[in-house]
Amino acid sequence: MSTRKILITSALPYANGPIHLGHLLEYIQTDIWARFQKARGHQCYYVCADDAHGTPIMLKAQQQGISPEQMIAQTKIEHSTDFADFGIAFDNYHSTHSEENREFANTIYNRLNAAGHIKRKVISQLYDPQKSMFLPDRFVKGDCPKCGAQDQNGDSCDVCGATYSPTEVKNPRSVVSGATPILKDSEHYFFDLPAFAEMLQTWTRSGALQDEMANKLQEWFKDGLQMWDISRDAPYFGFEIPDAPGKFFYVWLDAPIGYLASFKNLCDRINVDFDSFWAPGSDAEVYHFIGKDIIYFHSLFWPAMLEGAGFRKPNAVYAHGFVTVNGAKMSKSRGTFIKARTYLEHLDPEYLRYYFASKLTSGITDLDLNLEDFTQKVNADLVGKVVNIASRCAGFISKRFNGTLSATLAEPELYQDFINAGSSIAQCYEQREFAKAIRDIMALADRANQYIDAKAPWVLAKDESKQQETHDVCSMGLNLFRVLMHYLKPVLPKMAADSEAFLNTELLWQHYQSPLLNHAINPFKALMQRVDPVKVQAMVAASTENLQPTADASSTVAKAKAPAAAPIASAQREPISDTISIDDFVKIDLRVAKIIAAAPVEGADKLVQLTLDIGAGETRQVFAGIKAAYTPESLVGRQTVMVANLAARKMRFGLSEGMVLAAGPGGSDIFLLSPDDGAQPGMRVK
Repeated sequence: MSTRKILITSALPYANGPIHLGHLLEYIQTDIWARFQKARGHQCYYVCADDAHGTPIMLKAQQQGISPEQMIAQTKIEHSTDFADFGIAFDNYHSTHSEENREFANTIYNRLNAAGHIKRKVISQLYDPQKSMFLPDRFVKGDCPKCGAQDQNGDSCDVCGATYSPTEVKNPRSVVSGATPILKDSEHYFFDLPAFAEMLQTWTRSGALQDEMANKLQEWFKDGLQMWDISRDAPYFGFEIPDAPGKFFYVWLDAPIGYLASFKNLCDRINVDFDSFWAPGSDAEVYHFIGKDIIYFHSLFWPAMLEGAGFRKPNAVYAHGFVTVNGAKMSKSRGTFIKARTYLEHLDPEYLRYYFASKLTSGITDLDLNLEDFTQKVNADLVGKVVNIASRCAGFISKRFNGTLSATLAEPELYQDFINAGSSIAQCYEQREFAKAIRDIMALADRANQYIDAKAPWVLAKDESKQQETHDVCSMGLNLFRVLMHYLKPVLPKMAADSEAFLNTELLWQHYQSPLLNHAINPFKALMQRVDPVKVQAMVAASTENLQPTADASSTVAKAKAPAAAPIASAQREPISDTISIDDFVKIDLRVAKIIAAAPVEGADKLVQLTLDIGAGETRQVFAGIKAAYTPESLVGRQTVMVANLAARKMRFGLSEGMVLAAGPGGSDIFLLSPDDGAQPGMRVK
């Protein structure tokens, strides 16, 4: 097997908040893959960094009364500690607020500018005269220009679903200062993305993306790629654009450049040739692991920037789905929005590593953390199967055979079956089919337990004439356990290290074929405790937040970012509407609808454009204000309920031909209604 040169990255966590279990899916997935590649003997590096720029970070630091630099430094410590405690073994964890990142951002910009790929255009934006800053859409509030609803966001209305420009908002106010914004012109800098359309069409279909992601990106090509605004006006926390005083790089320009910067920082420390990985024509492999919600930045903007600036493009961008808990989005009110640190205060991190691995595939479907299934799976698989093998055999070796394994292998054919499984398990790891690898490993664990059950060393040990057989059986069991831990080491590094101490040997992928014979082991110590359901519930209780709005309005920014509503209790829910007759109700035609396409609406932060199949070959287009709660990719294929006989409404982005039904106060706390299994598109809801 030839040695490969591999660079692996995960998406950069934003430096204004803690790591939570939704984040950890990606880092655990990437870490398992990186550990596997290293175990196979490849030259492999895994790097990441904090994404440390942007308006939200600047404003949050102001709110806390500290500098942005102080805030991101503290956040980096917290992030690094959480990752380390979950066994995420970065070769380097850096920050986008670094000199390496500044140099690469300037280099890429200057090269793009010299090649004619940077354009300038004057645009009009709302401006806060008190804070002397331009306001992004989400920092404007006011009355909906369509229905008049108060306290709506600057681009869309939660009440009527309309979308609009911030300049259309009635009685606008800045959520930063409360001042009435004014309209002001500013020259912005744009990256000429359309110039790379042909290259991107080819690259996105080259196998660099999962098919579903490649298909999704075709919507952007179909509508025509647009120029990308890469500048922001002062005040802004980020890097100033060369020779453009008061103009700063938009955070999404320098964020992916953080991959280059973090790797360069590592290369300078350990004397690795950076260009051998990033120069055009490099034989190294570069892989990005990301969430499906940022596929556009990584698969359109990023490769175009690299191409235009003279760097190689990644071999692949691997997207994954989101984490749900107990079948629903993570919820602060239900205690299922679980921070990494809260989890660590109650449970073993390797429980989560194993559970995620047991459900991860190469696809982008969402992964559900069902807490009851989590408890049962970890206890049954790791404790009841794998650890059970060692605990059943180790005592006999220590007490009866001086802690030394037998000189002979009792069942060579069974052992060879375990060894032969290694190639297919390795292929599963390589292809990111971790769930299949785990199933195959657990099938082997079942066979090992069946072998021990059949031989019953606890019975053999009672017969003085069968002491050698007892020795051989227990030694065989521990050799099978050793093979299993070889296979599980990328997933369970801590348990693997404890197993190495117990077996008195290093678990190296290259050496696992030969059994341990006449080999001294150490006394067995418990390798993993069972998941305690009481601790799971304690974690949930510790994660439950009181979402009741407070009277303290010391920061309008904090208020704007707070959850949209408190949990609905009987005394807090919306009042029941006026009574209607059955005749009024039957006028509403509710139909089961299947979402066959979903796309973000350019220029609108809240809207998703849905194409609905309502049966009999008929489709409808609906604009729904659910983007804060759902990514377009997660909606495709699911069924919902729509009002089919609602008069079509002309909106700024097109014609909306109905309305989908959802519950909740709005924003991220909105829940799309779905019919039960078996319902078909077009069925009437009665």
